[in-house]
Amino acid sequence: MPADQREAPEMSDRSIADLLKQLSDQTATLVRQELDLAKAELTVKGKAAGIGAGMFGAAGLVGLYAVGALTAAIVLALSLAVTGWLAALIVAVAYGAVAGVLALQGKTKVQQGVPPTPEQTVQTVKEDVELTRQRAQEGRR
Repeated sequence: MPADQREAPEMSDRSIADLLKQLSDQTATLVRQELDLAKAELTVKGKAAGIGAGMFGAAGLVGLYAVGALTAAIVLALSLAVTGWLAALIVAVAYGAVAGVLALQGKTKVQQGVPPTPEQTVQTVKEDVELTRQRAQEGRR
């Protein structure tokens, strides 16, 4: 019999406690490895999402400049028909009206989402707790 087989007991010779300990150790190792893999994956995805968010921010800033240039063009175009200050006032009032409509619609949407509690989940958890409580009482009888 080779030396390595003499030192390690056969699987059939090992006690259930030893096997359960080995299973526990291997399970813990597997869980740690899976968590490390998940962390690494989330780190890579987080970096990509961060770069994407930065690009969205830059796009928003450039878009803001575009709106400014468009506003200037609209004011200059209107100033051909009316005085400059009146053209600027007309554009400002139009933007104010659009902002007011958007604010009212946004307020409505926010009110629909408040409070941010998962009401259906809370209800099903309450039902689960009650069902568990009932089964536990039935088991005591």
